[in-house]
Amino acid sequence: MAECNVQINVQLENLMDAITYSTARAKLADTMNRVCDNHEPIIITRNGEQSVVMMSLDDFKALEETSYLLRSPKNAKRLLESIAALESGRGETRSLAE
Repeated sequence: MAECNVQINVQLENLMDAITYSTARAKLADTMNRVCDNHEPIIITRNGEQSVVMMSLDDFKALEETSYLLRSPKNAKRLLESIAALESGRGETRSLAE
């Protein structure tokens, strides 16, 4: 059986805005609305402590679902091959009845 290893290496700091804990606390509702409305997580930094990420619940659920689907090497391989086929123009349009 073929083995499929999926690795995603991301520099989160380069992809997300970061704000301090003090700013997040002072503007909590605005920060939460921004995260939910824009679907963009925000890094919250703390002086001398570990940073955290704030993200919307919908985005978290989507991330968990993606992680679950990619957990199986066989399923991950099939999904990644399907994405590659779509991106190369080899996709097919089907009705929901199919």
